[in-house]
Amino acid sequence: MAGLGDRGVHYWAKRVSEITLSSPAKINLFLAITGRRPDGFHELVSVVAPLEWGDVLTLAVDLPRSVDSNGTNALVCDDPAVPLDETNLVVRAAEAFRAATGWRGSARFSLQKRIPMGAGLGGGSSNAAMALRALNQLTGAPLQPAALAGVAAKVGSDCALFLHDGPVVMRGRGERVDPLLPVAAARLRGQRVLLFKPAFGISTAWAYARLAAAGNYLPPAEAEARLANWLNAPTAPLAELLFNAMEPPAFLKFPALPTLLRKLRQDFGLAAMMTGSGSACFSLVDESSPIAEICAVIRRLWGESAIVVQTSLR
Repeated sequence: MAGLGDRGVHYWAKRVSEITLSSPAKINLFLAITGRRPDGFHELVSVVAPLEWGDVLTLAVDLPRSVDSNGTNALVCDDPAVPLDETNLVVRAAEAFRAATGWRGSARFSLQKRIPMGAGLGGGSSNAAMALRALNQLTGAPLQPAALAGVAAKVGSDCALFLHDGPVVMRGRGERVDPLLPVAAARLRGQRVLLFKPAFGISTAWAYARLAAAGNYLPPAEAEARLANWLNAPTAPLAELLFNAMEPPAFLKFPALPTLLRKLRQDFGLAAMMTGSGSACFSLVDESSPIAEICAVIRRLWGESAIVVQTSLR
């Protein structure tokens, strides 16, 4: 479609009533959980990178007919398993945008869903962030970037990170987001990854509850030191950064996960890890990696229903 930017953004969007955005999945390359807050949320330090693969979100808006009109939000999706009511983060994001700006038009969202639920890939958060970005663009940018990020953080802990178009460091409960410095970001962008998810998902609430019960937190100073060691070693391979504190509780209940990851490490020498709270996992690959053989192993151990996607980091 004419007017699209290199990532699916209509840069002439202020003059039209429709916009289509890519809504990327993400992976956690480093995820340290450092403690539990009084409000029940967990503190974390995480390096997160968006992927070139994900969902597609289209927004069409109708301007308010009068100052007294009250607009509506509507959502359709090609995946019947996706809820379309206020439990969906897209709808919640639209309501949060209205509350923050006073906008009274009507919003109609169409979501092409590819990112599976219960995967640790941030699909819902990405959709919400792109809904906010689209609404802001089509209504004349009433929110500056910092304000838009603030609204996103209120919608969900992972939402704000997707307003950045590259790898970031998340802290707090996820609302404090800092882009990686250009030199560090360049070490990640374009890295090929093989993403794979079994037929089952993992509840994020369950995973964090199990982690809290075990109390296996990484002290904040140690988490920051691990991250700093990689950032300050410009020749260190990306594999040395990989860490996920959420793996132990998931691996205890779902042994299919560590079984496959161990197989990929032993047979192919791959750096492989679970992302987020699971159940999706990924491995770092390159041009010489025997992708067909790796995929065959994944499907042999996890079945033909496993989702397997080759993509790269943004």
